[in-house]
Amino acid sequence: MVINALQTVYDPEIPVIIYDLGLIYKLEIANSGNVRIEMTLTALGCPVAGILPQQVAEAAASIDGIGEVEVYLVWEPIWDMANISEDAKLALGLF
Repeated sequence: MVINALQTVYDPEIPVIIYDLGLIYKLEIANSGNVRIEMTLTALGCPVAGILPQQVAEAAASIDGIGEVEVYLVWEPIWDMANISEDAKLALGLF
């Protein structure tokens, strides 16, 4: 259910779901319902760095039974195009 919620969050610069871009590196859900998410951005100076993690947290928190949601922005490993799902590649015309 958390993944489904994350699939509602789009990168505003690239109209593609961030989950399909491979920006979500780690997702942990504790028995208590608390969620820890590690994510990255497509570039270090990405202008959405201030809003995208909050949108991810809000999407995860919207699920019934979810407790505290923590989203951490990480830079390692560095994101690259190999992270993109087949669906996102198709949407972006990368085939």
